[in-house]
Amino acid sequence: MAEFLVKVADERGRQLEQVETGFSEAEVRERYAQQGFLVYWVKPKGILSGGKIRRHKKVRQSTFLVFNQQLLTLLKAGLPILGSLDLLIKRQKDTYFRSLLQNVRERVKGGELLSEAFSAQNVFPKIYTTTLMAGEKSGNMDEVLTRYINFQRLSLGFKKKLIVSLVYPALLVSVVFCLLIFLVTYVVPQFAKLYEDLNASLPAVTLFMLNVGTHAQRYAPVAVLVLILVAFLVWRWKATDKGAETIDGALLKAPIVGNILVKQQVATFSRMLATLLAGGMPLVPCLETAGASMSSRKILLGVRDAAVRVREGQSLAKSLEEQKLFPELSVEMIEVGESTGALPSMLNSVAEFYEEDVQTALSAAMALIEPVILIIMAVFVGGILISLYLPIFSLGSNIH
Repeated sequence: MAEFLVKVADERGRQLEQVETGFSEAEVRERYAQQGFLVYWVKPKGILSGGKIRRHKKVRQSTFLVFNQQLLTLLKAGLPILGSLDLLIKRQKDTYFRSLLQNVRERVKGGELLSEAFSAQNVFPKIYTTTLMAGEKSGNMDEVLTRYINFQRLSLGFKKKLIVSLVYPALLVSVVFCLLIFLVTYVVPQFAKLYEDLNASLPAVTLFMLNVGTHAQRYAPVAVLVLILVAFLVWRWKATDKGAETIDGALLKAPIVGNILVKQQVATFSRMLATLLAGGMPLVPCLETAGASMSSRKILLGVRDAAVRVREGQSLAKSLEEQKLFPELSVEMIEVGESTGALPSMLNSVAEFYEEDVQTALSAAMALIEPVILIIMAVFVGGILISLYLPIFSLGSNIH
């Protein structure tokens, strides 16, 4: 997703200017319009936007988790919000996060709600500010913060497991790629010079490999520039509606990877929706908030369409089933949760089931990918070395 600079006005007439992530200008504009904001303009964030945009870094998830745990402890101890913020600001070692908290404190001191103050920073997840809003409306901030912390712990743990599962294959692919580049652009041209000095008759496979290496070394800078240009154009194309839908559709249809991505998105969506519903918020706003946090364009649009149907009176399970994006089992479990009045707990069960399923699928995929990469590496490296040393073996046999 790309970042866009948005200028809107709320129902009180207050103008807000902030950075929002989205797939296109039209998608971000429509999102704010549906929430009741008057949208002045939406501009792409970055160098090509032509505007002066303040940079917004993200706060580390682990740092944010510790902050919320400490905030919950202080609030349970009976300290007011301002006093709790003062203590946490003094103890915060991350200078960037501390500056954000100082701005939050000043806004709260000036009369803003805590949820509004955090939302104005433009760096905190929407599910967090929505959770805080639910706590302010219900008067039960401790409970909603506890639920959000549990959600954050599970989300962080799930993300760490995913990263750990992908580290070794990523390193393996990187090493193989670098080794092949080194062989083709450096080793092969050295052999070309050697055989040129020997003026020996070379096999066709050796001549082919020497030509590849010589041309690769000569045109390597051009190839790098072309790759950078192609990557930049794809990145820009992804920011458009058509590009985002095409790339996302291709990923979701990819063998093995697509199935894992769908299950990961279903688990994340279910966990977010359960957390928001447990906070006492209505279903439609919860759907809109959880849906807007999805990284998949197709699932984001599907959840948004489902939210429209739920607003019209249709059940959640039926609305999601019509989108034909969620697995049948997840829809059936949601339907049971709706019929029994235990939707939040059933959504947590859906999340747990698919998180475990993703881990199992990743483990199986990694067990298959690792030997495949090693075989490919052996074939390519072995083929290159054999083609290079074949004339030397021939010269050695002729000497005897």
